[in-house]
Amino acid sequence: MLMFQKLRFLISHFPAALDVFTKCMFRISFAKPIPCLQIIGRAAFFLLFFSSTLIAQSSTEIKKPVKEGKSKAVLAHFALGGHLPAGDLSERFGLNGSIGAGTEFFTSKNWFFGLEGAFLFGSKVKEDPLSILRTPTGDIIGNDRNIATTRAQEQGMYVGATLGKMLTFSDKRAGLRLSFGGGWSQHSIRIIDDSRTVVQIRGDYKKGYDRLSGGPALQQFVGWQKVGYGRDMSWMLGFEFNQAFTNTLRDWDFSEMRKLEGSRVDLRFGVRLAWTLPFYTGTAEEIYY
Repeated sequence: MLMFQKLRFLISHFPAALDVFTKCMFRISFAKPIPCLQIIGRAAFFLLFFSSTLIAQSSTEIKKPVKEGKSKAVLAHFALGGHLPAGDLSERFGLNGSIGAGTEFFTSKNWFFGLEGAFLFGSKVKEDPLSILRTPTGDIIGNDRNIATTRAQEQGMYVGATLGKMLTFSDKRAGLRLSFGGGWSQHSIRIIDDSRTVVQIRGDYKKGYDRLSGGPALQQFVGWQKVGYGRDMSWMLGFEFNQAFTNTLRDWDFSEMRKLEGSRVDLRFGVRLAWTLPFYTGTAEEIYY
C-alpha cells in the first residue's frame, strides 16, 4: 500500500517538476544559471529518491527460503537395496534384494530418528526343504502321477527404529549420514508349486517346510544424503549392515523330522539407494526487507 501511495504522489507531481525543469533549461543560457541549477538538482534528487524507493520496495519485498540446514522436517523414504549374506544366512541363501520404506524426523541440528522397514527377497536357496518328498532321481511326483514343478525362493523382512546424525560441510543440508538402529528380522523359504499337484506343501502343511527363523536385529548405515528444498531432489546412497540373532520359529521341520535347534547369527552387507520426500515443519519462508 505504501509503495502505491508513493507511486501516485510521484505521478501527480511529475508534470510540475517537468515544467520547472524546462523553464530552468530555457533560462540557463540567460542571466540566472546558478538558481536554475539548484532547482534542477532538487528535481533530480526528487526523481532519484522516489525511483530508488520504488525499486527497493519491488526488489526486496520477495520471499526467500530460510537456510536449508535450519528447518525441521519429516522425511519419507522409499528404498531399494542389494545384499550379500554372511554367517549362518550364507549357508541357506545367496544374494538377495530389498525394497523398503521409512519415516523419520529431522531436527534443526541434523539429528534424526524414526522407523523403517524392508521386505527381503532372493532366488538362490542353498538348502532343500523338500528332500523328503523326492524320489531317488530327485523328482517330486504330484497327485496326477506326473513330475511336479516346484521351486524355492528366499523371503524375509526387517522392521525397526533408527537414530542418527547428518554431518554437513556447508549451509546446504547434504553430507555424511551415519545411523544406527534396532528391531526385528526374519526370513523363510518360500515354496512354490507351479504344477499345483503336490498336496504336501499346500495350506498349513507348507509351514513344515519353510524353516521360518526370526529374532532381534541391529542395523547400521553409512553413506551420503541430500535433503533438498522445493524442487531439489532428495536422496541417499550408502552401505548397509544388518546383524540378526535368530532362532527357528517352527515347532517341527518335516524334512529333518525334528525341530531345528540352535541359535543363528544371520548377517547381511549391502548397498541401499533411497528417494526421499521431505515435509518441512514450522515457517518454511520468511520475508526480508
